[in-house]
Amino acid sequence: MKKGIHPEYREVAFIDLSINQTFIIRSSVQTRETVEIDGVTYPMFKLDTSSASHPFYTGAQTRIVEAVPR
Repeated sequence: MKKGIHPEYREVAFIDLSINQTFIIRSSVQTRETVEIDGVTYPMFKLDTSSASHPFYTGAQTRIVEAVPR
């Protein structure tokens, strides 16, 4: 790969704010905040929702059935 043209790819802590769950994955997302987990400092990215809390993935999705007027 050419040097200097690729974004930095590193471990990032993503925090799902709706359920206060943290997961660490590799990403090139740019962050300004950091968090310390088990003595290691990670860049931190805050999420409103993730697959751990989204109703579609958790099975908590509700369906609205509309009655058709006759």
